[in-house]
Amino acid sequence: MAKDKLLQIIDANLNRTREGLRVCEDMVRFALRDKNAAKALKTIRHGATNLVLKSKKISLAKLLSERDTSGDKTKFIDFTPASGVSISDIFMSNIERVKESLRVLEECFKIIDVKISQRYRKLRFDTYDIEKSIVEKARLISRNR
Repeated sequence: MAKDKLLQIIDANLNRTREGLRVCEDMVRFALRDKNAAKALKTIRHGATNLVLKSKKISLAKLLSERDTSGDKTKFIDFTPASGVSISDIFMSNIERVKESLRVLEECFKIIDVKISQRYRKLRFDTYDIEKSIVEKARLISRNR
């Protein structure tokens, strides 16, 4: 695979990770009012970005230079209008998106920098743990209403 295509995959998945985490962070912050969970999600979001910033083999500027949104023929393929969707549904779809994109970053960085790949793996497992705690807390809140 050409390096430019690998960088496009990394760029798309880094954006997907950060955007999904931001959605989850706001859901937790405003709907659950859970400061600690929001902070944990923010830490993962910043960590995902910082891994690229720390890399000596790749940069955010290089990722941006390889971005080709106008040439991406499938950029809207997964868009479906929502009806009957709850905040919980939004959180769950975004946290799934985050875990999947962190896995893609983990796999792609195996080619570029194994240490960064291992750090993306840790962020993915941290996300699993935070997801579990948030879902359990949300269940407790909904039972008490």
